[in-house]
Amino acid sequence: MARIVVAMSGGVDSSVTAWLLKQQGHEVIGIFMRTGVESVAHSGPDRKKGCCSASDAKDARRIADQLDIPFYAIDFSQEFDSLIELFVDEYVQGRTPNPCVVCNSRFKFGTLWAQAKQLEADFLATGHYVRRVDGPFGAELHMAADANKDQSYVLFGLKREVIEGLLFPLGDLTKPEVREMAAKAGFSVATKPDSVEICFVPDHDHARLVRERRPDAGVAGDIVDDAGKVLARHNGIEQFTIGQRKGLNFAAGSPRYVLKVVPETRQVLVGTRDQLQSSGLVASSMNWQVEPIEGRFACEARIRHRHTPAACFATSFGDGRIEVEFETSQSAVTPGQALVLYQGTKMLGGAWIDQAIPAFPRTPVGSKPT
Repeated sequence: MARIVVAMSGGVDSSVTAWLLKQQGHEVIGIFMRTGVESVAHSGPDRKKGCCSASDAKDARRIADQLDIPFYAIDFSQEFDSLIELFVDEYVQGRTPNPCVVCNSRFKFGTLWAQAKQLEADFLATGHYVRRVDGPFGAELHMAADANKDQSYVLFGLKREVIEGLLFPLGDLTKPEVREMAAKAGFSVATKPDSVEICFVPDHDHARLVRERRPDAGVAGDIVDDAGKVLARHNGIEQFTIGQRKGLNFAAGSPRYVLKVVPETRQVLVGTRDQLQSSGLVASSMNWQVEPIEGRFACEARIRHRHTPAACFATSFGDGRIEVEFETSQSAVTPGQALVLYQGTKMLGGAWIDQAIPAFPRTPVGSKPT
């Protein structure tokens, strides 16, 4: 049997992960990541909250006591604050970040893996819904059996050598099955709500966080159409993301969507739904989880977490740059988000989106503000 460190968040998924491994006879050690972020509870049966708060730590410790396994809480608050700073800077630069990807590669499978090695662990396990498959050239990551819970997208940043030491016991299970197991084990977290996607913005008001951290960055600008006509004023570009329709605060004869955010001019370009379509994209900093592929190849691309992978051709330039041509145009390709490539269920790796290639030509955005 192996010594396995389990990243325990106090939620149902990581709790069942620890329980399953203990049931299999492994030596299990629980580790909780303190980030310094407190949860925000909302009323109602469907309330959601952040993760890694003090209350979550209590839940995780309670589960560890029930399982009779060692438990450690490690303070990552200083490191985690750098993640929040990166998130804020991306919005100031007119991009829409995905901090969960960075958190996974830098902390949960970076710093936390280093802690596991200090404990002489054979593996690090988490409650992510993804499958680790032993392929002909080493361990591979595949989509989870439960398509509604698949989290492979947010794990594209993992290095190949790290994947070899990871376990994902929930990859072949559905969420209802996991909750049923938690109830069978007598865990109080069996019905605990899932955490929000961005734990440090539990109220979903990322613009507020940006203004708090960068009070001088939220400078007003213009909302313009593709002819450069000023349609309205806005209070700061951090309020906008590609594809956004609500909150534009001006009347139009037909729906308008955010097409582009230009930090240099503080302009927000809006247009029709058709103008949101992109024939392709350009991305950088490609992280391969398989043997790197050179040149042009067929695959499927996911451009956001809940996006259905789209058939495409990708071209690798060998320097971390990837260019994608979609077989069918895709909506709201967003700089700052992750591009993740698959062949079937197998994840090839991913990169960060820098630029969308519009399916329909656009005229230049208007002049700089005075």
